[in-house]
Amino acid sequence: MDVTITFYLLLVVVAFLYSSVGHGGASGYLALMAFFSFAPETMRPIALLLNIFVSLIAFIQYYRGGHFKWNLFWPFAIASFPAAFIGGMITVDVGLYKKIVAVLLLFSVIKLLGFNVKNNEIRIKQNLFLALLIGAIIGLFSGMIGIGGGIILTPLILLLHWADIKKTAAVSALFIFVNSIAGMAGIFAKGFEFKTDIIIMIILALTGGILGSYYGANTFKNTFLSKLLAVVLLIASVKSIFTS
Repeated sequence: MDVTITFYLLLVVVAFLYSSVGHGGASGYLALMAFFSFAPETMRPIALLLNIFVSLIAFIQYYRGGHFKWNLFWPFAIASFPAAFIGGMITVDVGLYKKIVAVLLLFSVIKLLGFNVKNNEIRIKQNLFLALLIGAIIGLFSGMIGIGGGIILTPLILLLHWADIKKTAAVSALFIFVNSIAGMAGIFAKGFEFKTDIIIMIILALTGGILGSYYGANTFKNTFLSKLLAVVLLIASVKSIFTS
C-alpha cells in the first residue's frame, strides 16, 4: 500500500479514537508524522491545526449531549490561553519533558484501569487556585510541544474527582480547542505557511472526529470510555518515550 494512503487511513483512525474521549488527537498526529518522517518544523503547526478542527467537532457533540459544564471549564481556559500563546512562540528541546509526561500518563493509565467511572459517584468541588495553576502549566507546555493539553487535563480532572468522564471529555474538548488556537497564533506570530495537502488532512481528520465524537458522546458507556481513555493515554505515553 502507498505510504501516503497508509498515513491518511491511520489519520482517520487516530482522529476517531481521540475524539471519542473528547480529545483533538495532537499527540497521535505527532506520532504519525514522526513515523512517516515529516519535517520537524512542520509537525507542531499541523498537529495544532488538526487539533482545532477535531476538538471543536468533539466539543459540539458532547455539548449537544448535555455534558458541558462552564464552571468547570473557565478556570482552566482563562489561565491556559495566554500561556499557550507564549508557548507557541518558544522553540525548545522538549525531549526530557515528554519523558516526564510519559511517566505521568502511565500512572494515569494504571489508575483508570483500576476503577469504573460512574455517573452517581460523589464529586469533590473544584479548587479554583489549583485549576488556574493547572491551566497555566498545561497551556504553556501545550504551545511549546504542539498539543492541546487534553491528554494531561483529562486524567487530572478524573483523578481529582471534579467530574465524571463525559463531563470531563466535554471540558477537555473545548480546552484543547482554545489552547490549539492560542498555540497556533504564537507560531504564526513567528511566521509560518501551510502546504496545500493540509486540506486533505483536515477533511480526513474531520471525518474521523465526527464519527468518534458521535459514538463517544451518545453511544459508548462510561466504563467503556474509561478503558478507551486508558488506551489513548498509553499510546501517548509510549509515543513520548520512543520519539524525541
